[in-house]
Amino acid sequence: MSNKKLWEGSTAFKQNSHLFHYKNWLSEKYHLDFDSYDTLWQWSVDNIAVFWESLWQYFNVTSHHDYTSVLNMTSMPNFKWFEGAKLNYAEHVFRHHLTTETAIIFGNEQGEHTEISWTELQQKVAAMATYLKSIGVKKGDCVVAFLPNVPEATISFLAVNSIGAIWSSTSPDFGTESVIDRFAQIKPKVFITVDGYYYNGKPHDKTKIANNIAKALPTLEQVIVFPYLNKGNISAFSNDAINIHTIFDTEAEELVFEPVDFSHPIWVLYSSGTTGLPKAIVHSHGGILLEHLKYMAFHNDVHKGERYFWYTTTGWMMWNFLQSALLMGAAIVLYDGSPTYPNFNKLWDFSDDIGINHFGTSAPFLVASMKKNISPKNDCNLSSVRSISSTGAPLPFEAFEYVYESIKNDVWLCSMAGGTDVCTAFVGGAPFYAVHAGEIQCRALGVSLYAYNDDGKPVEDELGEMVIDKPMPSMPIYFWNDEDNQRYKASYFEHFPGKWRHGDFIKINSKTQGIVIYGRSDATLNRHGIRIGTSEIYRHINTVKAIDDSLIVNLELDGGKHYMPLFVKMKPNTQLTESIKTEINEQLKKECSPRHVPDDIIEVPDIPYTISGKKMEAPVKKILLKMPLEKSINLDSMKNPESVDFFVAFAKNIK
Repeated sequence: MSNKKLWEGSTAFKQNSHLFHYKNWLSEKYHLDFDSYDTLWQWSVDNIAVFWESLWQYFNVTSHHDYTSVLNMTSMPNFKWFEGAKLNYAEHVFRHHLTTETAIIFGNEQGEHTEISWTELQQKVAAMATYLKSIGVKKGDCVVAFLPNVPEATISFLAVNSIGAIWSSTSPDFGTESVIDRFAQIKPKVFITVDGYYYNGKPHDKTKIANNIAKALPTLEQVIVFPYLNKGNISAFSNDAINIHTIFDTEAEELVFEPVDFSHPIWVLYSSGTTGLPKAIVHSHGGILLEHLKYMAFHNDVHKGERYFWYTTTGWMMWNFLQSALLMGAAIVLYDGSPTYPNFNKLWDFSDDIGINHFGTSAPFLVASMKKNISPKNDCNLSSVRSISSTGAPLPFEAFEYVYESIKNDVWLCSMAGGTDVCTAFVGGAPFYAVHAGEIQCRALGVSLYAYNDDGKPVEDELGEMVIDKPMPSMPIYFWNDEDNQRYKASYFEHFPGKWRHGDFIKINSKTQGIVIYGRSDATLNRHGIRIGTSEIYRHINTVKAIDDSLIVNLELDGGKHYMPLFVKMKPNTQLTESIKTEINEQLKKECSPRHVPDDIIEVPDIPYTISGKKMEAPVKKILLKMPLEKSINLDSMKNPESVDFFVAFAKNIK
């Protein structure tokens, strides 16, 4: 494991941080003194109830009813946080910041530039909340959105949240069935949709897809349209659809906030497993509030008045995470369009134009820029940027060096890793630590995370499963329509009973306490930060008549490369042709998203199965990652062990 130090914050950088202030506050309030981040982290996980209650006090959480206990038990997953407390996430967004200062900055491919003040944001949120209440939306109802990363999405979310309703969104690059598979599970009352968008300079009309989605959701009572592509025109939608601008232009009641239980649902996110419909993950108002206050303050060090950007879509949990910068009194910066159109410097130029302080992106974007020898350092100013955050995939050693050599040498690189499952990062940045090449700086406060070996023992300096052995407030409160929490328990708690197995291979450096992520250890596909269930792929492959069976994996390789091959078994007397490959790719792109399209399609003699009839994706992935065969697969458990031979041979050609 590399230990090359690339950057360390100055004394002033550290002492101006929220983390430094919190450490001093703990000394004054609790008479606790910590000589390092490591000792502070250890205290936070050894005393989780005390730690999270300290955050309640430190951030002065507004509660409309006292809690009876901080944590009712530490066993997972049957714990409850802050029982009795009643609060509202949106109330915390607005409580200190009703000013003419900027709250949202928006830009897109077409050169649009919009700035929304806190006052205007409050007015528009109030107008949307007033309208939703007027049509009968109440606490616990679901409102879903098919929107790009535009201010209208943020406004709608905050309005939904303010009245205690439940939010859920997907981005408009998803296909019809993928959206329906998600939204139909939660029986929404209102559907907010866009008519289309631009990407790579081209218009993408989504009216037909949006109308098909609406027709497939029988519980809908209202469709709200944001005419983004056809400005002001919603004639392609049903007569009872309403233009979102009509709502914003209507006189609103005063914005009020519905107090809800700490464990009341805030939103539903989706993370696909290997079988069945996408998991509908439900998070709580209070859990997300506390977690996002903690992460934004201590691990991103976001300050009031700063400008916080993350390149994301509304279908990725990072969109939800981005909203939380508003809790700190920062302005959120939104961008809609391709990050590389018309060139790879687009977002860096945008950063200069806006004056972004915290620049969030994905590891694949940084790796792609590195491979193309893009040098923003030479072409842009970037003087306002004080942190660059990266997630979505492991950031390789070379990309760490690239950031400092080609983007900015005096910048805090905050590589982070977490998931849709908790809508935050388990591991990420720490202002007190140096940045070492290839390593995420720290385990986040309150996250009792370890690398477990095959014997279930914590290890350092060797590869292990990422395991969290104590509760976090932002862990799901449940999965939607999951009787007796069966799917929830199976997703995280079966491998190590009572402990959260996340499905990532990690290594913890005993000297620096830095963490290296080695990619997924299970069969779920992590496609540039978006988790995709293999079942989503297979369902559409099954419609291709010439194909008998298929198997897909995604490999995270050295140098930040992703490789997602699709292996297909053809029907008798049929060969894999270029036209069949094109049919597969077009089907996946149309019905799912561009991220679902494989890098290669390869014909195989047979697909490996267990005796009990389960497709062996995870073992095949291990073989393709060149793990020893005896550690990758149990041939005795297979229905067709000879099918493995092809994959063993194929792995030799993967670089």
